[in-house]
Amino acid sequence: MKKSRFTEAQIVAVLHEWDAGAKTADLVRRHGVTEQTLYRWKKKYGGLQVSEAKRLKALEEENRQLKRLVADQALNLQVVKDLLGKKLVTPEQRRTVVEHAMESAGLSERQACRYTGFARSSQRYQSTKDDAALGERLRTLAILRPRWGYRRLYRLLRREGLRVNRKRVQRVYREAGLHVRQRPRKRVALERVPKLAISGANQRWSMDFVSDALADGRRFRNLTVVEDATRECLVIEVERSLPAERVIAALDRVARSRGYAPSIVCDNGPEFHSEALDQWADHHGITLAFIEPGRPVQNAFIESFNGRFRDECLNEHWFLDLADAKATIEAWRLDYNTVRPHGQLGGRTPDEYVAYLQDQLHAVHS
Repeated sequence: MKKSRFTEAQIVAVLHEWDAGAKTADLVRRHGVTEQTLYRWKKKYGGLQVSEAKRLKALEEENRQLKRLVADQALNLQVVKDLLGKKLVTPEQRRTVVEHAMESAGLSERQACRYTGFARSSQRYQSTKDDAALGERLRTLAILRPRWGYRRLYRLLRREGLRVNRKRVQRVYREAGLHVRQRPRKRVALERVPKLAISGANQRWSMDFVSDALADGRRFRNLTVVEDATRECLVIEVERSLPAERVIAALDRVARSRGYAPSIVCDNGPEFHSEALDQWADHHGITLAFIEPGRPVQNAFIESFNGRFRDECLNEHWFLDLADAKATIEAWRLDYNTVRPHGQLGGRTPDEYVAYLQDQLHAVHS
């Protein structure tokens, strides 16, 4: 509303002159106003004193502010009704809502941001980051390693020398439509039995069997052996049949380069309960720690490894024959030890964690 150049006191004084007998033409000429203005003043302020005119002006201003407040509340209610039931998480979703409020309610950007509670700086922000190269690299890695989520891909990118934030990798990963398909697992609620803590490498191994089939339907077995402290896969023995003698041969082959572990955790399979394996363990001073029947959770390290082994290797390949299975599985084992980061090892690979433990040991003795 345009502000008048005459105060209430000046207007009342002009009207008093008019009431005292001053001519209209003289008042118009002397005060520089039109005749219509004089009659409008007389209609609005006629018979009022200066204090009463000021009070009337104040009441009009209050009435104008109340009308604006009511109008703002009505628009705010309309915008809030439009937002009900909408989950707004990303800045892009918030920008879309603000634009919708501007179009549907005829609001300005300032009003729409005030009613929705979003910052105008966020509404006008234009990203200058180019994520095309990062997205392309993530797609390539996702094709090469389809069972890896964004966390492991992030560690792999950092290992490649790319300085990138984990949250940025997660955002680009989702925008690219990448995800790891979840395969349902059977989980049985069993009482957990705590194991004795191990303080160093090569103190306890775990072993188990995993079965799979070739392309022609013939079954084969995999003996998996894991070092519990470093999560290193020591060997995956692949054969059509794995009696106790083959198990012993695989364990001796591992021990030639690293020595024997004082304890080996295993289940109650016939190969592990055989007399041959019992005599071999007694000869080398090894304790065979058998878990309770039906309690695979007591052999958690090897069960966890077998889950990754089946998910990332066995389920992802079609083995033509036994030789193809041996070559593919051995290549995956080496990749698991040298490339695949492990969350429980601080994002290191098993080989990197072995080197870390050796450096710690040298630092203690030096």
